[in-house]
Amino acid sequence: MVVIGGSGTGKSVLLKCILGLMPADSGSIQVDGEEVVGARTAALDRIRLKFGMLFQGAALFDSLPVWENVAFGLLARRQLGRAEARERALAVLARVGLGAEVLDLYPAELSGGMQKRVGLARAIATEPEILFFDEPTTGLDPIMADVINELVRRSVRKLGATAVSITHDMASVRKIADRVAMLYDGVIIWEGSIEEIDHSGNPYVDQFIHGRAEGPIRVLQMLPAD
Repeated sequence: MVVIGGSGTGKSVLLKCILGLMPADSGSIQVDGEEVVGARTAALDRIRLKFGMLFQGAALFDSLPVWENVAFGLLARRQLGRAEARERALAVLARVGLGAEVLDLYPAELSGGMQKRVGLARAIATEPEILFFDEPTTGLDPIMADVINELVRRSVRKLGATAVSITHDMASVRKIADRVAMLYDGVIIWEGSIEEIDHSGNPYVDQFIHGRAEGPIRVLQMLPAD
């Protein structure tokens, strides 16, 4: 599922509420039938074990080498010792096209595209049931963005995981989505398959996917007159 929408429409807030990082104002959020809204810390910690997340900007730990970034969840949960975790990190990095030469590098020594791949490796290292992708192609050139999109597709299918991605990059949407939902002003205004998006019949969706300035979506600051 890919959730699309402009900046400030609530896409990142949606993910944070599902993860319990932000309290929902009202309503219900259930993960495998377990309520997130109002859940205690211990319950939230247990629910979060189901998730892996690729953050916007990768959000790697600057003070840790690549292998420790990738194995962070495994080490934090004490699932593996350091030697085993390093070996797991090497295997997972191979799945995103990176080799042993990056294991002991630090995030600042990597390109933006490599940081994204390390972030993806960290997200899948614990083999989660549910994956979240927060603007996975932001800041990347078109070729590297396509590489990341392909890695996302392969990773989700290899894990057999449920995946939710949020983005405003329509090339990414068309590459990775099975279904699409559009969020506007905090409300899902349309949902359907990727095959249906070009014929949604929804003027908000039509304006957004074609990047038109004119339409029902009003920007806060209009372009000045000539």
